[in-house]
Amino acid sequence: MPCRIRAVAAGATALTAAALPCAPPAAAADGGRVAAPAGAHARPYFYLEGAPGSVLTDRLALTNRDDRARTFTVRSTDSGAGRESEAGTGPGAWIVTAARTVEVPPRTRAEVPFTVTVPRDALPGDHPAALSVRRAGPAARTTAVPVHLRVTGPTLAALSVENVAVTDRDGAAVIRYDLVNRGNTTLDPKVGVSADGLLGGELRRAAHRLPAGLPPGRRLTRTEAWPDPPALDSVDVTVTATAAGGAHGTARATYTAVPWGALGLLGVGGGAAVGGWFLRRRRAGAGGTAAAGEESGAGEESGAGHESGAGHESGAERAWATGVTA
Repeated sequence: MPCRIRAVAAGATALTAAALPCAPPAAAADGGRVAAPAGAHARPYFYLEGAPGSVLTDRLALTNRDDRARTFTVRSTDSGAGRESEAGTGPGAWIVTAARTVEVPPRTRAEVPFTVTVPRDALPGDHPAALSVRRAGPAARTTAVPVHLRVTGPTLAALSVENVAVTDRDGAAVIRYDLVNRGNTTLDPKVGVSADGLLGGELRRAAHRLPAGLPPGRRLTRTEAWPDPPALDSVDVTVTATAAGGAHGTARATYTAVPWGALGLLGVGGGAAVGGWFLRRRRAGAGGTAAAGEESGAGEESGAGHESGAGHESGAERAWATGVTA
């Protein structure tokens, strides 16, 4: 019985279909996936390369293993992030499929051709995109097939590390940083982290690869757990990233570990010591004032006696001088 495919898009006549073989799904060229690059050999993604102004072509295979017809919706996105390209911007906008909506009969594989028109002013390097395929029905699902587009020409590998920061979290620390691809080629960076304090080396974490590549112009924020930071020290944390092509980036941040509980006890003890010192000074000042008062009273009594004696002696002298005797 002949198979028919209903498509809603310009160029739908270019679609082709074939009944699935009786072999198990795992043996199929698409590796059992709903959407994959077409061809006799399984490909995990599309790879297309050309000069600015060139037109590239390939085919997307849509597989329906169900016993009833299924509808697939196809759209192009940038960087495989599920974000549809705006008209005229991003590499996803360079991709045009022969159909956007395709109804595939039961147990049938349909192939959807597409073209990639590279703009004449496209910059050399990698321009990642994807074809996002959504299957309608009770078990609806969306599959993204990566499309690696490479525009020929001089390439530049450049990488930077930015916004390094260290924060406390439940007795541990978290190192946060940004990796930015400043070049025009996809990078596969390795990142190493180290920390040096006033009391010696605190952390040495060997360079390790990221879970995925870093496309051109992309900024990636990452965190590294530091389960045993120093309890009391000032530490310089350094994040270093390297990639093929001589790409290298380094950035630092200072982390000061302070045990606030111990400092609080020291503050209380220091306050008590200062208070005791002021109290002793005050008591010592009061004792000195009383002693000065006693010395002043003694001096006054001595002066008065001297003056009285002086006055008596003067009266006797005057009596003798006048010839008057007592």
